[in-house]
Amino acid sequence: MLTVAIGCVENKAYQEKLKDPALYNAAMKQLTDVIVHDIFSPPVASRVYVYPNIAAYEIMAQADPEKFISLSGQLSDFMAIPRNQDPQVDVHLAALHAFLTVGTELIFSEDKMQAFQDQTYQALQSDGLSKRVLNSSMSYGDKVASHILKWADGDHYKQTRTDVKYTIRAQPEYWKPTPPDYMEGIEPHWNKIRLMVLDSAQQFIPRPPLAFSMDENSPFYKELMEVYEIGGQIENQGEDIAKFWDCNPYVSHHRGHAMFATKKITPGGHWMEISAIATMQAGSTYAETVHAHARVAISLFDAFISCWDEKWRSVVVRPETLINQYIDEAWVPLLQTPPFPEYTSGHSVISRAAALTLTELLGRDFPFEDTSEREYGLPSRSFDSFLHASEEAALSRLYGGIHYRMAIDNGLDQGQAVGNYINNSLKTRK
Repeated sequence: MLTVAIGCVENKAYQEKLKDPALYNAAMKQLTDVIVHDIFSPPVASRVYVYPNIAAYEIMAQADPEKFISLSGQLSDFMAIPRNQDPQVDVHLAALHAFLTVGTELIFSEDKMQAFQDQTYQALQSDGLSKRVLNSSMSYGDKVASHILKWADGDHYKQTRTDVKYTIRAQPEYWKPTPPDYMEGIEPHWNKIRLMVLDSAQQFIPRPPLAFSMDENSPFYKELMEVYEIGGQIENQGEDIAKFWDCNPYVSHHRGHAMFATKKITPGGHWMEISAIATMQAGSTYAETVHAHARVAISLFDAFISCWDEKWRSVVVRPETLINQYIDEAWVPLLQTPPFPEYTSGHSVISRAAALTLTELLGRDFPFEDTSEREYGLPSRSFDSFLHASEEAALSRLYGGIHYRMAIDNGLDQGQAVGNYINNSLKTRK
């Protein structure tokens, strides 16, 4: 069987650049920037991240079977990618090209991805990359991308685009659209999306939410009041934490008759950026970086499906709705309430699942500085571990005034179950 060549025999400058994980992280950052520009919802963004990273990982795993294990036969309906038969293929470039090609197919602003690709390939050619190696690597990357996209096409995403929308229920305990735009609920059929590793969207159903009650002595009312007392203060003890982990892809602002929006990174995008920060800090190789991104993207993808299954089963009303109706009609949460049901907290579920993945890869005691939000005008924050970061991300939703404590705590437990299952089930290293 033909062994995949890693570039040409000559030692040229482009080879060192291709082996540098910074190149792959730059492509990841470009994809994140386009996700922000195109305003993908958090669940959909997780889909945009997972398929490109799997494409790149499979190429790197095929090139180094003594270290990495293919995902074929492990992920739902996923079959092995075509084998490379061309010794002129540079696997780093092929993996990058497969990533960019798949990513471009899953977003709207294709021109932005194409511009990044053109600029990157031109720079590599200036550093000595031959047309022959470029064309061979692109050709193989295209074959893998086509294979991945055909697989992605069967995940039921397209069918959910035409499913019926959620019908608002009149009872006070059920979710209602929230200010300022009263948007329709996002992705009420996301539990129909094909999972990667979990057996079903219902595999890790969390504990039921507290029984709805506006009795002042009830547990539910007490949690509602906790949100009211903490989450509406402009300068509460967790304001910095709340804003750092906001990760709302579309925050609308109203000034008289004018309306404009602030676009930011999604919760999943934040954890993909943490993956880049952590792998760079750990000195990970190109292949190890791709591996980490693929594992984290898979955990995020399944965690979103598990969480959204619960959101649209329990359909719990947001604190803002009840506080405005029963307690204080002028109350506004510190963060803008996102347009979907409250229980469980998506930040809690997906952050814990991603944190467990990174802990499995890089260790439990891994202090790092999270610089993800600097470009949005927020200072970096430091964490002792990935689990520490996930706990702060979860608690940020209480400080922000958009989640009850039950959604946070039970969401962490749900994410723990999802993350542990994926870590135990998915074998990617020898």
